[in-house]
Amino acid sequence: MLVKVLRAKIHWARVTGKDLNYEGSIVLSRDIISEVGILPYESVLIINVETGARFETYVIPTDEKGVVQLNGGTARLVEVGDRLIIMAFAWEKIDEAESIKPKIIVLNENNEIVR
Repeated sequence: MLVKVLRAKIHWARVTGKDLNYEGSIVLSRDIISEVGILPYESVLIINVETGARFETYVIPTDEKGVVQLNGGTARLVEVGDRLIIMAFAWEKIDEAESIKPKIIVLNENNEIVR
């Protein structure tokens, strides 16, 4: 049997932009996703801490520092300045799942890694 387990989490990402006229996704700085181990175009679950909204999309990397931009329909679920929790999961065999330790990072108000 396989179980879905958390493998990567970004705490307190601040929304820096939104673009309704785009097909969809979240644009994240490459340094942030590299640090936590989230891959370009990987599916992520996002929680808007301000509203409680939960939604799923995929990551588009950018080399620009500090960027957290929601596009397409998901842009309607956030406002610039909202804090997000961004999570990536993996399917693991149940006997291996207990040993999984997710990589977790925390960002400050400028989307710089502080922990």
